[in-house]
Amino acid sequence: MNASPSPSVPPAGSAGPDVLRTLLERPVPAVMGVLNITPDSFSDGGEFIAPEQALARARAMIEAGVDIIDIGAESTRPYKGAKAVTASDELARLKPVLAGVVALGVPVSIDSMKAEVVAYALDQGAAIANDVWGLQRDPAMAPLVAARGVPVIVMHNRDDADPAIDIITDMKTFFLRSLDIAAKAGIARDRIVLDPGIGFGKTAEQSMTALARLREFEMFGLPILVGASRKRFIASVSPSEPKERLAGSIAAHLIAAQRGAKIIRTHDVAETLQALRVANAIEGKQ
Repeated sequence: MNASPSPSVPPAGSAGPDVLRTLLERPVPAVMGVLNITPDSFSDGGEFIAPEQALARARAMIEAGVDIIDIGAESTRPYKGAKAVTASDELARLKPVLAGVVALGVPVSIDSMKAEVVAYALDQGAAIANDVWGLQRDPAMAPLVAARGVPVIVMHNRDDADPAIDIITDMKTFFLRSLDIAAKAGIARDRIVLDPGIGFGKTAEQSMTALARLREFEMFGLPILVGASRKRFIASVSPSEPKERLAGSIAAHLIAAQRGAKIIRTHDVAETLQALRVANAIEGKQ
């Protein structure tokens, strides 16, 4: 069952519909902290699925200085092995946790490709929709986002990685298609964030190319979010397990920030925020 747009429901929660504009005005990229309430996410699956663990994790990220908490109840792990779940399954995981996280007062993003789940989360006060399929999987997603007037993160994705393609051209074509869907649904342009989808439907080389050529996406005139945290491409350079990739994640995120990324999505909030602040302070001395 897909959710239909509900214009009568107030858009976003206490953060309000202008949350994105407020975050983007800051001199340092906003930091989005990952909160996976899933049993099978690639890095931290099962660690925060219990409500008390999820809330403790959210509080810890807030204490570390997080700007947005991105909560997801279905693993969209960027490699083979993700198990699709129903909207009912997602909602069963979200319901014991979401209201409590929203009540902590930091803007909450809902990481889901299902309009029904996003609609529920917005009803509970989530402020941002984060669609890993860029409005291209659930036909009800774009009308829902338009009706609620909330910001939406449009991520590039592919079913499979193809090392033979020009990944930058593929990404630009994907984003043009997503933006056309958004425009036809009536989503305001200033509510859209683009995400290159590091690790999703890409080889390690293609993920690094996307980061290296991030400025090419300035052609769209939209803010960019980058989530390279603990991704497998890091291990292609320096063999490591997901939780051993902090340094590589920070390196990728600093390069992304230098190339114009306005939001950084990470599992490691305190360390990432410190790195971004120090880099910004040094840049300011030129």
